[in-house]
Amino acid sequence: MKKIIIITTTLIFSLLNLTPLFAARIKDIVTIEGVRDNQILGYGLVIGLNGTGDKQGTEFTIQSLATMLSKQGIVVDPQDVKVKNVAAVMVTATLPPFIKAGSKTDVLVSSIGDATSLQGGTLLMTPLKAPNQQIYAVAQGPVSIGGFLGGKGGDTIQKNHPTAGRIPGGALVEREVKVDLGSMELIALTLNNQDFTTALRLSKAINNFLGEEGAEPVSSATVNVRVPEKFRGRIVELIASIETLDVRVDRNAKVVLNERTGTIVMGEDVRISTVAISHGNLTIQIRTEQQVSQPLPFSKGQTVVVPQREVTVEEGKGQLLLVDGGVSIGEVVRALNAIGVTPRDLIAILQAMKAAGALQAELEII
Repeated sequence: MKKIIIITTTLIFSLLNLTPLFAARIKDIVTIEGVRDNQILGYGLVIGLNGTGDKQGTEFTIQSLATMLSKQGIVVDPQDVKVKNVAAVMVTATLPPFIKAGSKTDVLVSSIGDATSLQGGTLLMTPLKAPNQQIYAVAQGPVSIGGFLGGKGGDTIQKNHPTAGRIPGGALVEREVKVDLGSMELIALTLNNQDFTTALRLSKAINNFLGEEGAEPVSSATVNVRVPEKFRGRIVELIASIETLDVRVDRNAKVVLNERTGTIVMGEDVRISTVAISHGNLTIQIRTEQQVSQPLPFSKGQTVVVPQREVTVEEGKGQLLLVDGGVSIGEVVRALNAIGVTPRDLIAILQAMKAAGALQAELEII
């Protein structure tokens, strides 16, 4: 009998021989409004490639190279420009909050033409802009692709993805994204997973810490915290103190199914209404045996191979299992194991139970 492997929170803690704790730090479940990353983007050229750059038909690379040379005082006819050692790329980066001018951040370089590899290339100075078209950083440096592409024609070998790479610390920040914490009178905490119960518990935990009604849940996603007088001008200290508080997180009951791998993950809050489950299998087996028809001695007959087919049909014994309403996930697993269902059978059973309204949980198939 195949057993069903189901991952639950309680199971993980029991395997680790730990007492299950359902509280989480506030810093792990919320973000602070205004304290966020910002994405920037730029168009540039990677040079120094060993014949693996864009092909001659990539017109925007030719135009970009000719324009770049003209800015250096070299006037060339775009028709005379060869670009096999040059690749047009898009450069992306993320500016963390509070980063200062002069700091460095990593950039990702991705080919947008028909270059076959950026191996050994160097990114020329590329301005990186935000959606407001302001330049916030400038990127330049050697591209690391973490792989290679070798060989010619049909005899090639490739490791990883050679048309995209990174430049660690390749962007120099020129403009700061200002976040004025000092003037804040209200701190908005946004839950990563929206839930009214968690938002209420979050506000109560903060109020217990502050000793006053300073936190107010305004929706399932947001809790507003008024800055107390004793923390005026000390916003960082207030946020640091709030982040370390523990809150018991609530969540919707959910069952996640992966039909490709037969993986089933259930939360501990999954409940099932009273339902009867019948499980049985029908097996059809077709077996072919090759038999030889041998002629008699000194006859003019020929040896003939005659296939003999045998068809059998076997229907497994059906079992009807009654599952009482309100049972826990552990009882459900034991009951389904008792009738010998496999993970793929269980997927079909859970889908049918959801359709019948007996599964009190969200069913998600990935």
